Amino acid sequence: MSNTHDVKIAVIGGSGLYHLDNLEIVEEVNPETPWGFPSDKIIIAKMPSGTKIAFLARHGRGHYLTPTEVPQRANMAALKHLGVEAILAFSAVGSLREEIPPCDFVLPDQVIDRTRGSRPSTYFGEGLVAHAMFADPFHEGIADIVHKQAHVLEFGAKIHRKKTAICMEGPAFSTRAESHMYRSWGADIINMSALPEAKLARECEMAYQMVCMSTDYDCWREEEEAVTVETVMQNMVNNSTNAKTLLMAVLPELDQVVRSQTLKPDLKGSMKFSGMTAQEKRNPETVKKLEYILPGYY
Repeated sequence: MSNTHDVKIAVIGGSGLYHLDNLEIVEEVNPETPWGFPSDKIIIAKMPSGTKIAFLARHGRGHYLTPTEVPQRANMAALKHLGVEAILAFSAVGSLREEIPPCDFVLPDQVIDRTRGSRPSTYFGEGLVAHAMFADPFHEGIADIVHKQAHVLEFGAKIHRKKTAICMEGPAFSTRAESHMYRSWGADIINMSALPEAKLARECEMAYQMVCMSTDYDCWREEEEAVTVETVMQNMVNNSTNAKTLLMAVLPELDQVVRSQTLKPDLKGSMKFSGMTAQEKRNPETVKKLEYILPGYY
């Protein structure tokens, strides 16, 4: 495992968050993983405290990848190989609830998968079967820190917890019928990026929390105009400013708990005994690929 960069935390920027201000850029790296190259070069930046973080633009700088085209396996593998243990992933979302207006932030704790199976969502298969635990897809310990810092900051946006996200395929937004159906399922927000990102992070044993930024009310409110890209873009600008403020407050504490190994739940070692395939049946090529993210496991 390459730990020469001394980076324990990664930030994934979603729509509207393509770069970080006021951080000293140390270097840019573009590792070729067994699953290809990440969405873009990974920026390694230094905070005023000296803490290094990795930053990756999910859709590539200039936003040229659809949610379906994002090379998620390469993204997560590259971050893991750099030594990352915790991820803060930002994402624009539509709100399915009256009480989550545009420009509010949400820390989801559950997700429902409405992707279509066209996104590779696991590192396993091809001669090596393993099953990751995914009952709690997001990381409560990271969510606790973000929530606490938002209140200490007297943050410019309201922040919600214990919410359920729907991850849909896209790139088109939902129909009204779908939007109403998701509400009936108990979903609170909708995006196109949570999966398979959260699943792959779990297979890599990285603590992963999505920070969702509401841009619109999707299309379930009959009295509203249907969502337009213009509205979404304006709200993204507001959200991006708030996201950067929140991030600067969260990073020092998150770095401290990760380095002191007190972040709970601890996912390290969780995949070690998850392999189901008999030793003699394991595909050596797949084993070799997995060495990149889980060295010595299989």
